[in-house]
Amino acid sequence: MTTDRRRRHLIDPADPRPRQSASGYEMSLSTVQMWVMSVLAVSTILHLAAGVFYAAFTLGDRRAGAETGLILIAGIFCVMAVVAGRAIHRKPVLSPWLLLGVAPVVVALLVR
Repeated sequence: MTTDRRRRHLIDPADPRPRQSASGYEMSLSTVQMWVMSVLAVSTILHLAAGVFYAAFTLGDRRAGAETGLILIAGIFCVMAVVAGRAIHRKPVLSPWLLLGVAPVVVALLVR
């Protein structure tokens, strides 16, 4: 047995092992920042829309069209949330994903 042969269980500073990630997929810092920013923006806008939906359904004074108007305003916020998320990821904002922003309005108008 030769003494030049290094043991495999010891760290060799001259020949480090290749780095392996847990999932095999590493994201760059800018990608992580983009995802964090889009999640914060979309969730904040959707919370605002949820508050307007809640206000529309708990209106004490049922003025003509007030409930429908608030539902439409909340729908605009939902569409803005989808647009913001797609814009942050530098994707085209005009896409079928906009229907996802319109869906809560359709449901709310059917439920009321």
